[in-house]
Amino acid sequence: MAKKRKKKSFALKLRNYFFTGVVVLIPIGFTLYLTKILISVSSRLIPSEINPNTYLHFSIPGLEIVLTIIFIAIVGYLSLSFLGKKFLQIIDDLFKRIPILRTIYSAFGTMTETFTQQKGNKKSVVLIEYPRKGTWAVGFATKDNKGEIKNKTNRDLVNVFVPTTPNPTSGFLLMFPKEDVIYLDMSFEEASKFIVSAGTSNPKTK
Repeated sequence: MAKKRKKKSFALKLRNYFFTGVVVLIPIGFTLYLTKILISVSSRLIPSEINPNTYLHFSIPGLEIVLTIIFIAIVGYLSLSFLGKKFLQIIDDLFKRIPILRTIYSAFGTMTETFTQQKGNKKSVVLIEYPRKGTWAVGFATKDNKGEIKNKTNRDLVNVFVPTTPNPTSGFLLMFPKEDVIYLDMSFEEASKFIVSAGTSNPKTK
């Protein structure tokens, strides 16, 4: 009997250790996997002619990511200057005059501003009942629906982007009556983390 209990105890401990290891390794493995993908993608973004790894005797993994971050930061810094703003205005006007590009450029520009800028006390993170009554989903209110859709439905609708988990870049555009949309106090970053983590990262109560 004592030997059986020891065997069961050992098997139980082994199982607990195994599941603990899985819980520890999943986020580490997922992070390393995404890092590998980012390094692979970033190495293709920078032309080989200006990629430092081309001229080094050994390749430095992730160097392209660092250079990309530095480049974006420099662009952001220059865009805040007087000359930078003038230059961006010229680029903006140029893209908006090209028939096909202006549609894509305007759409992505509006979407970026909506998700990254909160004017005053305006909130963008919302809670909606989806895909059925009693089931809730976190989404991002992009804009009040106006124009033909509002005229046809004769209702005040809110455009809501409902992202998928764990990839928030894809999702669904849904239109909800304004009274059915619950605005949350959580920030865009907190909501994104909540969605990417599949709900395991709960935002702090304000």
